[in-house]
Amino acid sequence: MGKRNQATALEVRLLREGIIESRHIVHAAVCDERGRLLSVAGNAETATFIRSALKPFQALGVTTTGTLESYKLSDRDLAIITSSHKGTIEQVRRVFNILWRADIDPSLLQCPIPPGKRSPLEYNCSGKHAGMLAVCQQRKWPLNNYLQPKHPVQQLILSQISEVLRMPAAEFINAHDDCGAPTYLMQIEQMASLYARLASRDNLNMERIVRAMTHHPEMVAGDGEFDTELMRLTPGELVSKSGAEGVQCLGMLGEGMGLAIKVIDGAKRAKYAVAIHLLQQLGWITPSTAEALGEKFFTFGQYKRLEVVGELSIL
Repeated sequence: MGKRNQATALEVRLLREGIIESRHIVHAAVCDERGRLLSVAGNAETATFIRSALKPFQALGVTTTGTLESYKLSDRDLAIITSSHKGTIEQVRRVFNILWRADIDPSLLQCPIPPGKRSPLEYNCSGKHAGMLAVCQQRKWPLNNYLQPKHPVQQLILSQISEVLRMPAAEFINAHDDCGAPTYLMQIEQMASLYARLASRDNLNMERIVRAMTHHPEMVAGDGEFDTELMRLTPGELVSKSGAEGVQCLGMLGEGMGLAIKVIDGAKRAKYAVAIHLLQQLGWITPSTAEALGEKFFTFGQYKRLEVVGELSIL
């Protein structure tokens, strides 16, 4: 492990009336579209599953195959395909619209039914699954086993991720995400490189995905959620996608720069605080935007707030 790939990690502290109650250790990396590591906190080679932060790249299966055009899908449809949504009526209807246009019965969705709900359409990954099924329908691939890693739609997605990262597909390690679809083990600098490429605006298929996400942020997560609120406050400037277990990835549009964050203990509250802190350090958001986000993601009631200690080390 080279010293250039590591620096002092960030620490997020939960303060109760100013007294430290809990601590979270966080690693982060910034890369450019050529995959060069520009700055780091902690260890840029920390490996973790990318989880739902992979969804914009899984959506490449839809944009590169003519599926959008075949079924006359809109940017709102594409945005819900990238989403980890809240299962609102509007979001669920958008997922159903994809399946309806592709003539696919919702019973073919293989994501779980959320607790207390009635349909897999309401599961937060249903948009991604609907996109995969639409590609299968358009390509006349089997619909009943679309989650298997060897299925043509998963092999297509893997080949596209491999191309973006310029890595052989055989080198990727996969495991099942909670929704049943494959997710991949990656170093955080690889995640940052992915988002740098996504934000570079030099690929029409990725540019369409970014446009859908930034024009319809309410579909990507939902009101009050970090990805949605950040993209609303920075229209056309940042693309943002959360992943479970403390993963957060962001891209600076037009600059070809990506930021990836991993909270070691998986705490959601810590990754949002670090994202705001680092976006300020990088100059990717204004102080007023940081303040607006901080009101929601740094404070928890009258007695508790978060504090981030540390900075990125510029290489």
